[in-house]
Amino acid sequence: MRKGFYVYLTLILMFLYLPIFYLMVYSFNAGGNMIEFTGFSLDAYKELMANENLLIIVINTLLVGLISALISTVIGFFGALTLYNMKNKQHQVFLNLLNSLFLVSPDVIIGIALLSIFTMIGVKLGFLTVVLAHIAFSVPVVVILVYAKLTTFNKNIIMAAKDLGASNGQIIKKIIAPLATPGIIGAFLTAFTYSIDDFAVTFFVTGNGFSTLAIDIYSSARQGISLTINALSTIIFVITIIIAIGYGIYEMKKNKE
Repeated sequence: MRKGFYVYLTLILMFLYLPIFYLMVYSFNAGGNMIEFTGFSLDAYKELMANENLLIIVINTLLVGLISALISTVIGFFGALTLYNMKNKQHQVFLNLLNSLFLVSPDVIIGIALLSIFTMIGVKLGFLTVVLAHIAFSVPVVVILVYAKLTTFNKNIIMAAKDLGASNGQIIKKIIAPLATPGIIGAFLTAFTYSIDDFAVTFFVTGNGFSTLAIDIYSSARQGISLTINALSTIIFVITIIIAIGYGIYEMKKNKE
């Protein structure tokens, strides 16, 4: 039984990671294509560094991701805190359900809805609308992740702090925020990943003259993806792995304390 499980798990991991490995290997292909590996070369990475337009798009994508993740983490933290402190359980369940419904809603519907709102109020499509859209779909994720962390707290600590005369601000700053830090960091990284990865919503709310990496790769794919995209994907994947490992080490150290 256990042996069969490991075989199954190995096959699933191979299915998930082999295409990524294939993409990474061919980013070093001297042949300039993904059909035949003719030799090792860094040409794709040199082309990437020389492609100013693509680098600007990468910077735009990272800026959108960082700004939207930071703002959505702050909003989501206080949203989760409000949800956690609700005394009316029916209201709490209803708001939690309402928050979760946004997560399971199709991205296309969210994109069309946001586009309609921006058009109605006369906001020009571009950087601002993309950031606002990413905040909109990231906040519910942050609320769920932070709220899950808050539910593990011992409320007696908070009650004791109140009995000792601590204000709400002091409780949040000295007790809740430090204890919820792993959940907050995890929520921020998840929101950042969602932003970098998003295509459907961004497709509707981006305007002429502004693009993100997902939109640009989609546009390039219709003409055939060059190895420059392989090189960029490899760099992003390696950075993601480093961040994931770093966060894992942080979590392990935190749990030992």
